[in-house]
Amino acid sequence: MISEQAPSGAPLHLPPGGLMDRFGRRITYLRLSITDRCDFRCTYCMAEEMTFLPHGAVLSLEEALRLVRIFVSLGVTKVRITGGEPLVRRNALWLLQEIGRLQGLKELVLTTNGSQLARHAADLRRAGVSRLNISLDTLRPERFRTITRIGDLAKVLDGVEAALAAGFSRIRLNAVMQQGVNDDELGDLLAYAVARNIDLALIEEMPLGDTGHDRSATFLSSDAARARLAERFELIPTLENSGGPARYWRVGGSDSRVGFISPHSHNFCDTCNRVRISAQGTLYPCLGDDGAIPLLPLLRAHPHDDAPLGAAIATGMGLKAQGHDFTAAMATPKIVRFMSSTGG
Repeated sequence: MISEQAPSGAPLHLPPGGLMDRFGRRITYLRLSITDRCDFRCTYCMAEEMTFLPHGAVLSLEEALRLVRIFVSLGVTKVRITGGEPLVRRNALWLLQEIGRLQGLKELVLTTNGSQLARHAADLRRAGVSRLNISLDTLRPERFRTITRIGDLAKVLDGVEAALAAGFSRIRLNAVMQQGVNDDELGDLLAYAVARNIDLALIEEMPLGDTGHDRSATFLSSDAARARLAERFELIPTLENSGGPARYWRVGGSDSRVGFISPHSHNFCDTCNRVRISAQGTLYPCLGDDGAIPLLPLLRAHPHDDAPLGAAIATGMGLKAQGHDFTAAMATPKIVRFMSSTGG
């Protein structure tokens, strides 16, 4: 039974200038995972056989809401709900509705694999979700099944259409680029996006977790991908951004953009404005570093006092690394946790 309101103590005072790390970067963006579970097993994200967290080790939805409230009170203006696959979490819609009502929050967004969108898209829009990022690495059903191990492409494509019908004005497809896996489809993925007036982000694969395949053999750089696309599309440089790491190019003759997320070839750490909280309630100030602050014990030890949580979050800002080196870690991942555990 979900309560109407999560407990919280006296309001926290916004620090001068908002949340800042020790390098002067202002933190305005929280990515919160509400589950480590997923109905896919993507080869770049998970091992084929996964052990998931017991339910008692995962944030309750009330605890997740309380954390978001605290971060918003400390100056965060954008929240992205992630997983795993967030829409497999029971009552996820309740959490989104409650977050969507928070004063001071400017943007609530969701990352999803699209498998559940056909039945949830309209409700998500009504809940206040303003933008969707939908993972889509291929348009070929057999290849989709190979990459996801168990996924059904038709469900995802139906989900994209449902999101469009629900009135989402900004939808972005996310594709992880892999040489010899889906690099021959990048142009087709962009054409699919352009036909629907939506955006596409092409992501360099990150060395997180032991997924059982050689990432160095499948790595494709953003520069190489952009050069291939430029043979088929007019790509116009733009300074537009969505508040995250993607660097965008306008696609000539359309309303669509193609973005490149390039943790290897064009490190974006100098402008990083985000932190992550895993489904286990652990604050990770940097995706590429193991520095972390466990917040779940504090949530449960101080159910009516937010001050200890605020202090822990402030400590976490001091742990945020200046940058990562994913390229050096490609052969032997420095970070052993899976992306599905940290939050996509």
